[in-house]
Amino acid sequence: MIASGNLLSGILASLAEEAFDTLLARPGLRIERIVSTGHASPADFWYDQPQDEWVCVISGAASLFIEYEAAPRLLRAGDWIEIPAHVRHRVEWTDPTQPTVWLAVHIDAALRQS
Repeated sequence: MIASGNLLSGILASLAEEAFDTLLARPGLRIERIVSTGHASPADFWYDQPQDEWVCVISGAASLFIEYEAAPRLLRAGDWIEIPAHVRHRVEWTDPTQPTVWLAVHIDAALRQS
């Protein structure tokens, strides 16, 4: 079966919580759409994931802080970043005036090494 869709369809202008939609899942690989509307990581929270993550901002804007960097990175539409496994990071803010749409690709270490 062939699956298809549109990354920008069905997006609400305001969300109480971030929305995570899995678009594709295979052993060792997950692709998801994340929609944020003014969301940020909780205070003192860090993502510390066991898999690599490649993420691209499709629309909107966000600030991503990598633990060992001096300042957060501003990400706008089209910007992407690869975050290796166990690199602690957090979302400082996302645009409160429009939805920020992320495309995230999670890659397990076993898949990366093959």
